Amino acid sequence: MSGLVTAISTGITAFSATNIDDMVLLTLFFSQVNNTFRRWHIIAGQYLGFTALIVASLPGFFGGLVIPRPWIGLFGIVPIVIGIRALLKHEEDAADGDEIEIKQSHHSLLTKFLNIQTYSVAAVTFANGTDNISIYVPLFASSTGESLLVILTVFFLLVGCLCYAAYRLTHNRAIAELMARYGHHIMPFVLMGLGAFILLESGVLTLANILDGELLPDL
Repeated sequence: MSGLVTAISTGITAFSATNIDDMVLLTLFFSQVNNTFRRWHIIAGQYLGFTALIVASLPGFFGGLVIPRPWIGLFGIVPIVIGIRALLKHEEDAADGDEIEIKQSHHSLLTKFLNIQTYSVAAVTFANGTDNISIYVPLFASSTGESLLVILTVFFLLVGCLCYAAYRLTHNRAIAELMARYGHHIMPFVLMGLGAFILLESGVLTLANILDGELLPDL
């Protein structure tokens, strides 16, 4: 019983310490919901991106090699690209949105979840969580099979709680008005800033300098 309680508390602590910053991004995402960008895109994307982080961290449990942090940091390019795309994208008119919505209603449930909106959220979630890997790897490495299962269960339950909390925040009148007025202007710059921070924090520039030194011949 004590082992179960320890695993649960460890899972809650690790998740809270590594994913609280996702609240801001999720709140921004939920404030952008419209006919083509739905709530399930955000939830599915968050789960997909978080699952990718877990998979990338599992080698710690199996004792395998871990991808160097600077290489993982290259995923910081993803939110930059998405931010630029959102900044340059022209707003679609209501007629186009209604037409797309009608067309999507005939698609399968799998198609609804596996689309560009879902992948975009997943990519941002993964890029924002690259630092999580450095915490999850030693955590998983020090866990038994049973405790790892409990920790992962807690993680995935808390992902749902995080999504719900962010969604409820957008229903706060003050926050809702703020997001409605400025959300679509802020979002691209938040994503580009996030990507730039990930690139700098992960040491990608150092990696580039090393590669330049290896590839360029001595003069």
